[in-house]
Amino acid sequence: MQISSRFTIAIHMLTCMETFKEEYKITSDFLASSINVNPVIIRRILSQLKEAGLIEVKRGTGGAGTIKPLEEITFLDVYRAVECIEENTLFHFHENPNPACPVGRNIHNILDDKLLKVQEAMERELKSITLADVIRDLENVLGNEA
Repeated sequence: MQISSRFTIAIHMLTCMETFKEEYKITSDFLASSINVNPVIIRRILSQLKEAGLIEVKRGTGGAGTIKPLEEITFLDVYRAVECIEENTLFHFHENPNPACPVGRNIHNILDDKLLKVQEAMERELKSITLADVIRDLENVLGNEA
């Protein structure tokens, strides 16, 4: 199981938006240069973040920025915005276990509750971390570099 790079790219983008909002217009090209990915990827994620109500994007070269306080933007919000995982479907089962096999016909029922608990634990942890935490950590690291 692996969460796609869209999640960490989105966190990187949001961190750049906050860090550089007073100095630069936050465009897809600007974000792409920091993240070192194609601007098309950035635009796709910007669209997802906007649809989730986390950012606003001004047409043309107006730039992008967060529209909620950083303390209110959790990793779970970002995860749900950019990952194409429906509720309670983090883990996928193979489609056709053998119904004649005692393991095959029962494995889904046996694992469902356990895997749901794992997903809920992961989501609780994601909900406990905010973009404000990331900005604080970045400021601490930058302060130590000076």
